[in-house]
Amino acid sequence: MNDILCPTDLSETSLHGLRYADHLASRFASSISLLHVMGKKELTEEGRSNAKDRMEQQRSQITKSPTVVHFREGDFISEIADESRKGHSLMVCTTHGLRGLRQSLFGADILKLVRHVEVPTLVVQAKSPEQNSFAVIVMPVAAHPDIEHLLTGVALLAKTFGSTVHVYQLVRPGESPSDELLANKARMVEWLGKEGIAVKTVEEPSTSFSVGFSWPTIDYAKRVGAGCIAIMSVASDEYRYIADAEKERLLTNEPGIPVLCAK
Repeated sequence: MNDILCPTDLSETSLHGLRYADHLASRFASSISLLHVMGKKELTEEGRSNAKDRMEQQRSQITKSPTVVHFREGDFISEIADESRKGHSLMVCTTHGLRGLRQSLFGADILKLVRHVEVPTLVVQAKSPEQNSFAVIVMPVAAHPDIEHLLTGVALLAKTFGSTVHVYQLVRPGESPSDELLANKARMVEWLGKEGIAVKTVEEPSTSFSVGFSWPTIDYAKRVGAGCIAIMSVASDEYRYIADAEKERLLTNEPGIPVLCAK
């Protein structure tokens, strides 16, 4: 396992993502790259000094893992995406939710951010559980042509924590799943099985005629005590017209279940 990238906006909320990164890095025997992209107010001598002080305060919260600190200037999404191409195997970050400030690193731009990052990303919230064994990972079936990055991230967590992966399919009344979706479902089960990961296939009848998939997925994950929901960050052709809203609901889900995503 290579380094874990952990962007921070230096807020108290971002500390939760840092603790998750520390927890994962200790299990992976990995290091952490703590990254802060400075805003306009920090591009003064005093601003830089204050940012460095706050970064050191955050680094002091890491108790288990070697850590390297990085400062960048520029557009935060571009800078984080660029750093994600430099040998990291996973990114961990916190979202403030859709009500977060636009200029905040992890406000409403969280979906845009994870779509630019080159490695799987674990998104946590301030309300995500302090202790997480990742015993169950819920992985909704998707019709994307390329799901290897997501499967790689899921396998990394599942093999490390001994997780059971629930390959989850929502079955709507009167609707036949596409050939692409069924092929990916079989592919997920086979791929995970070859990795020696416990798999449970779930076909859950929909209780409504809504085309959305986020609420049923969140509800199921909550019922089974999932430590993580694993999704593609980009839209499939099947649900492109509703994908952004649905994925934002998953990333900022009310129970605070962490979400692993990849493009």
